Amino acid sequence: MTPPTHILVGTIGRVFWMRVDGRGTFQNSLQAKKALQRVMGQGVKDFVVDLERCPMMDSTFLGMLTGAALNLREAGGGTLSVLNANQRNLQLLTSLGLDHILDLDQDGHLWTEERRQACEALQHCGETNECKEAQTEHVLAAHLALAGVSAANECRFHDVIEFLEKELEEHVVVQA
Repeated sequence: MTPPTHILVGTIGRVFWMRVDGRGTFQNSLQAKKALQRVMGQGVKDFVVDLERCPMMDSTFLGMLTGAALNLREAGGGTLSVLNANQRNLQLLTSLGLDHILDLDQDGHLWTEERRQACEALQHCGETNECKEAQTEHVLAAHLALAGVSAANECRFHDVIEFLEKELEEHVVVQA
């Protein structure tokens, strides 16, 4: 049985720090997205996603990170740094071209002072889970963000996007 994932968050100096303690998946990516959006709305511009305790990420979680980085760009700048990624996660991030929109710290030089403070400052994320329709909309948005990064990603995620769009259309028809 897979242990549950916890999203730990905190503000360290001028940086919003998020540690993924377990797998980064569609099940916790909406929670993470809401936490990032909340602090972006408060004017925070520097973000760290710490993957030291994250053995793997699925495409929805990767798409959520992509969307957050693109939102930062649109809002006038900022940084979204990914720290402590294992080889599997690094390979995913680079093969999808996300190393061009995220700051991947592969040698441990980013946010050195904040790293020391992170353990004491992080708390469980207080964002709540949403209904199935909101979750499906989030998964679709994450995959659209990934598809927008490159033509290869567009081909890679075409079927998933099409499936999710149909699922949302069916939900609308059932409610009508």
